[in-house]
Amino acid sequence: MSETFTGVVAIDGPSGSGKSTVAKAVATRLGLRYLDTGAMYRAVCAAAMYDGIDLHDEAATAAYAQQLELFTPTDPADQTVIANGRDVTAEIRTTRVSENVSAVATNLAVRAELIARQQAIVAGGAIVLEGRDTTTVVAPYADVRLLITADPEARIARRTAELHDTVDQETLTMTTAQIVVRDEKDSTVVDFQSASDGVHEIDTTNLTLEQTIDTALHLVWHAPTSKQQQQRGN
Repeated sequence: MSETFTGVVAIDGPSGSGKSTVAKAVATRLGLRYLDTGAMYRAVCAAAMYDGIDLHDEAATAAYAQQLELFTPTDPADQTVIANGRDVTAEIRTTRVSENVSAVATNLAVRAELIARQQAIVAGGAIVLEGRDTTTVVAPYADVRLLITADPEARIARRTAELHDTVDQETLTMTTAQIVVRDEKDSTVVDFQSASDGVHEIDTTNLTLEQTIDTALHLVWHAPTSKQQQQRGN
């Protein structure tokens, strides 16, 4: 592609759908910045627990998030996350954080704080961002908006492989509980499992990773942008 993409690509999807891997690959191939919005919620969770904040105390957690010094990387090749001067890159992917992050993600005051930070990053120029509400809340006017989905069984298997050294009945059961509980909690504040108007859905259940990336790239280059869709609707 001799042409350069200079817009914003927003990608939503539930846990295990492959959205993070796809978003990072798309950003890398297009030479764009990359923002993992979910990592920001995880970083707040990890830092708050480290500092002894009661995540069920919504006011205390919100106050903590508002003053947190959070370095959010946008280089797809270097996703080092720093919270209050401490590297939490590995910590935010632990089971402990996964089991507690919904308390942060469903805190409306925390969401408002992080969404404001995310939108400030997006305002800096061409970027691929991904999470659970990027197409509807963080960047509803992104040039291209995608929803990455997959059957529950496929999502659970993928997330199990990501989190555990072995994939067996025990680890599958553990991951299933985590995904089901988190999806139920997070869905109370944001819809991340159905495509809004103008959002292009990619079901990855029967696609390889490379096929999914190719489909996403094709949509970035050839799908009507949000602005074009709005013009057609007028």
